[in-house]
Amino acid sequence: MKPLLLDSSMTSMAGVFYPTGHVFALFPDEDCVRQAAVALQTAGHSGETAYASPEVILQEIVQTLGPGDSPLPSLGAEGDIVRRMADLAGTGHHGMLVALADKDDPQAVATAMASEGAVAAFHYRTFVIEDLITPPTVQDMPTATDTHLGDA
Repeated sequence: MKPLLLDSSMTSMAGVFYPTGHVFALFPDEDCVRQAAVALQTAGHSGETAYASPEVILQEIVQTLGPGDSPLPSLGAEGDIVRRMADLAGTGHHGMLVALADKDDPQAVATAMASEGAVAAFHYRTFVIEDLITPPTVQDMPTATDTHLGDA
């Protein structure tokens, strides 16, 4: 797995992170990313993979949004997803960019990554970003009564 090097082919015409034909996934730690890369190889996926540390996500990918005080309207879905990436990277999550061939099933790639701890995965298609891993809903989140805090 190579390090992620952001270039213009990975951005939209507006300059926002948009690597068409790729899946970008986020994991709790670097070890999970490496295990997911092995799982993808084992599953027969031969596309290139690139690793992005939380620092790279914050310094390279998030910066494609531009200045926060811009008077321009919201960038839409790609901006929302980059902001989700920023939130996760801000809590120490690591990323992996996976190149897909036409024959690759994005959901199978996401399933292999989810089994290794991926908390989010986004498939960048032409004009559409598909959220491959559903974030937990409020009902799925533990409450104080579901934890040791409810014992107090």
